[in-house]
Amino acid sequence: MFDRLEATERRFEELTAEMARPEVAGNYEQLQALARERAAIELVTALYREWRDNATAIEDARALSIDADAEMAALGREELDKLTAEHERIEAALKRALVPKDPRDERDVIVEIRAGTGGDEAALFAADLFRMYSRYADRRSWKTEVLSVNEIGIGGLKEVVFEVRGQGAYSRLKFESGVHRVQRVPATEAQGRIHTSTATVAVLPEAEEVEIEVNEADLRIDIFHSGGAGGQNVNKVATAVRITHKPTGIVVVCQDERSQLKNRTKAMAVLRARLLDQKQSAQAEEIAGARRKQVGTGERSEKIRTYNFPQDRLTDHRIGLTVHGLPRILDGEIDEIIDAVSADEEARLLEEAGAQETRAAAAT
Repeated sequence: MFDRLEATERRFEELTAEMARPEVAGNYEQLQALARERAAIELVTALYREWRDNATAIEDARALSIDADAEMAALGREELDKLTAEHERIEAALKRALVPKDPRDERDVIVEIRAGTGGDEAALFAADLFRMYSRYADRRSWKTEVLSVNEIGIGGLKEVVFEVRGQGAYSRLKFESGVHRVQRVPATEAQGRIHTSTATVAVLPEAEEVEIEVNEADLRIDIFHSGGAGGQNVNKVATAVRITHKPTGIVVVCQDERSQLKNRTKAMAVLRARLLDQKQSAQAEEIAGARRKQVGTGERSEKIRTYNFPQDRLTDHRIGLTVHGLPRILDGEIDEIIDAVSADEEARLLEEAGAQETRAAAAT
């Protein structure tokens, strides 16, 4: 591990020197690339230097703790205790910083919410989830934009696709993917019975054009009139766009804009995100199964989270977390849940990294 840390520190110093060169300072693209690489290792370098200085101070305190002068030895032992506790804190932070970061964490995302099992109640729950993520984005000063929506008459959503733009959007929302289950008495239930319904959530990092090259020959593009409740809500000009990616069968529809060009641009962004999702998922399993793995089938037995209204309780089944206060949660106060799931994932990655180091040490 220390060889890796020393190499990281050397690279940090090389990048700092490189960025100070006049010919580099005048090249914006090169300077930005170097700055991004430097920023990615700045925390690790700072923590390693702090750890190294602390280790030196510990040795000095240890030597003082065995001084012939009893008073000096006592001061040394006291300082040694403080430095040792600090050393443990720095070392834990350093290990966390060494966990490989997902390169997609800072990207904007496309979120897809679809009603699952439960009819109208599932659509109402999908609308609740859409509001929850919209409010969460507002709290973090992120921007949201609806790309496609399919509503039902009572305020529910069969499907909504929207973009979230903001720093760290994917890092905060990526663990929201999966089946969300709700248990409550629907507004449409006359006899007061509790119903169980589901909605699926998929969070896709936006793809850059250089990552996903889409061949125009692989696309079927249909232009049609936007749907709606009828009357004035239906466009007289055909502006809605449906793009079918023939090799994969992915279909994207965008009809929220009055401009055909804007709808097509949005549809292509969604298509690229879905294609990138499939491309990355294919490393672990077949593409067709990867998407089912993320959002499931919408059946009640497949769930990452349950929102139980009679008991005012949310349970995240992946980590066994239970919290109360559904009204505030559905109003976008979900940092507590996201932090817990992220911490669990970080602990898993740390454990895997430790196991790899142990195996590497044993091999040598």
